[in-house]
Amino acid sequence: MERIGVALLGAGRMGQEHAKNLSSLPNVKVVVVADPILEYAKRAQVFAKAERASDDPESAILEPNVEAVIIVTPTNTHAHYIKLSAKNKRAIFCEKPIALDLQETEEAVKIVEEMNVPFQIGFQRRYDPSYSKAKELIEEGKLGNLEQFSSLTRDPAPPPLEYLKVSGGIFVDMAIHDFDVARFLMGEVDEVVAWGNVLIDPKIGELEDVDTAITLLRFKNGALGVIENSRRAIYGYDIRVEIHGEKGKIVLEDLPKTHLWHFTDKGHYADQYYFFMDRFKDAYKLEIEAFFKAISEGRKPSPGPKDALESLRVSLAAKRSFKEKRPVKLEEVI
Repeated sequence: MERIGVALLGAGRMGQEHAKNLSSLPNVKVVVVADPILEYAKRAQVFAKAERASDDPESAILEPNVEAVIIVTPTNTHAHYIKLSAKNKRAIFCEKPIALDLQETEEAVKIVEEMNVPFQIGFQRRYDPSYSKAKELIEEGKLGNLEQFSSLTRDPAPPPLEYLKVSGGIFVDMAIHDFDVARFLMGEVDEVVAWGNVLIDPKIGELEDVDTAITLLRFKNGALGVIENSRRAIYGYDIRVEIHGEKGKIVLEDLPKTHLWHFTDKGHYADQYYFFMDRFKDAYKLEIEAFFKAISEGRKPSPGPKDALESLRVSLAAKRSFKEKRPVKLEEVI
């Protein structure tokens, strides 16, 4: 079997996770892991079983044996590496988002489409078995006409302030996953109303961001939705989805991490996922497998450029709604 040569850009927490998953794929050979901090690159090189490590991501893209690029670098570098990869006819997998604004995202997408290179954006929830099964049931008509949607995501604790300064804010950084799931399961969004507040850490407010948010969605098919996000849940990672239709509903309710309840004289308890990387460990592997399977079969990977663009558009509409204290139509975000 001919193996696809890969450059992995970024060797932080997520980069190391992708490195481990890449090493398990029989049709993939990691040529180089690149990170400006060479020590990180060398650490991920071991996980990826890569040929070498580098502190120069641009040169890694241009390696002659590289056919695909996995981008797990800081968000403000994504668009640049996407453009360089596309111009050199590399298949591209990129963690969300492409960029923090629509114009830069559209520029990168335009080059990807002009060069006709495979592109997948990292919305891993779509590959979680529960979410993909929900999609299957909806497409089979098991719920009939869709009427209501709700999604909730609470992280165990806020990220470091240094990260929040460049994250784009809660709507672009965190809620974008819920918005993508909403589009994935329900269809395109027409209008949003967003509320937010600083209830956890005043320093987040000093960044002109919020740590607690609710977004109301009106879908183009007439269905209504609500998204809840919080930067803190003292009990661990909290995530739930419900889709309601004329014939019933689907509930994605996270169970204990292991199917075990411990009963004592003081009550009972179960273990819990503490972080998204733990909860979606399988989904991260499945999405990268799907990316390379699509390349091998000559298909377009999914989610693709449109999903990257439109989910960001919902995020920016929510951000504008919060700032301007009014409903915002998606068509306003251009």
